[in-house]
Amino acid sequence: MMEKIRRNERMSAMMKLLSASPNTIQTLGMFCELFGSAKSTMSEDIDLLRGVAERFGLGEIETVTGAAGGVRYRPVVSRESARRTIRDLCHELSGSERLLPGGFLYYSDILSTPGIVNRMGEILATEYYSAMPDFVLTMETKGIPVAFATANALGVPLVIARHSSKVYEGSAVNINYVSGSGNIETMSLSRRAVKENQKALIVDDFLKGGGTARGMIELMREFNVSVIGMAFVMSTVIPEKKRITGARSLMTLEVTGGETPEALVKPAEWLE
Repeated sequence: MMEKIRRNERMSAMMKLLSASPNTIQTLGMFCELFGSAKSTMSEDIDLLRGVAERFGLGEIETVTGAAGGVRYRPVVSRESARRTIRDLCHELSGSERLLPGGFLYYSDILSTPGIVNRMGEILATEYYSAMPDFVLTMETKGIPVAFATANALGVPLVIARHSSKVYEGSAVNINYVSGSGNIETMSLSRRAVKENQKALIVDDFLKGGGTARGMIELMREFNVSVIGMAFVMSTVIPEKKRITGARSLMTLEVTGGETPEALVKPAEWLE
């Protein structure tokens, strides 16, 4: 006979299971079988968890009705919390120490810190839950961490476009595109990576002229896949006119003039 499980134990385990698979529906029956509890008891537990998550800003726990219904957890980040996170990052990234030739900024260390990257992914995912993308698309390599974090929060796969096709990925679609520097480059994606009529969310680390992002849009057109949004960690103020429209970034970068140029990093307008 199964030992009776206390409510606090059930709720702790349930929160762990839900948060380990964001935006994925878990059936009520699965929890009932796991904990040996009635559906009415589990419903009460879920209501309590929902209240706790809302009170402490831990995300949303949502009940989904219907034949395939159940409960799911979404790591939703409030606009106020997102602003605090991004403002702290802007403060750390601004100045002259991280500025690189060509108007670029060194922030690979930021993109390699799991806690920061996961938070950025949750902020971006919060903006696209309602759009329900089927996968997140990025270009190798620097954008992979934040794209993966966004895909994880959305509960969808990550698809990576490459500069050249790999033998172990099978037949691929290759396109040529004009990069931000004006060079003609190649972008490749396995034919098995996506399916027709799916919806893609493009996520990358840096947006300057928009050449690479435009290439990813054209690549998706080859697969008959619609792009429902484009999100970036950082975009440059100059050039003001990009090769894409409707992109959303977390931060903007402007390089000030003078004998010692400095990077002025600000939260994007939509966050403010």
